[in-house]
Amino acid sequence: MSTGEREAGEQRVQEAVRRHARTRAFAEAENVFSAVLSDPGVREARERVEAAETELGMELEGCLQPFQDRYDHAVAQGDADGLAGLCAGKHGRWGRICVLPEGHETSMEEPH
Repeated sequence: MSTGEREAGEQRVQEAVRRHARTRAFAEAENVFSAVLSDPGVREARERVEAAETELGMELEGCLQPFQDRYDHAVAQGDADGLAGLCAGKHGRWGRICVLPEGHETSMEEPH
C-alpha cells in the first residue's frame, strides 16, 4: 500500500469517526431535550405560559384586529412592497413585517 493510499484510508476513518461522534451527540441532545420537556414542572410552566398568552390575546384582540386585517389583506392582494417592509416601531430590536404606512410607529400607542 502506498503512502497516498494509506493517508486516504486514514482520512476516511477520521471522517467516519467524526460522523459517528456527531450522530451520537445529536442523539444524546435529543434525549436530554426529551427528558427536560417531559418534566412535569416544565409541562406545567408551558401550560401556564400558553394560558397567559391566550388570555392576553383575547384581551388585545379587539384593538389589534385591524392590524391583522391589514396584514391579511396585503397577503391576499400580493402586496409585496407592503409585506417586504420591516418596521422597527414597537417590535423589538430586529423589527417585524409591517403593512402600516411609514411614520406610524411614532403615532401608535399599542404594539402592532
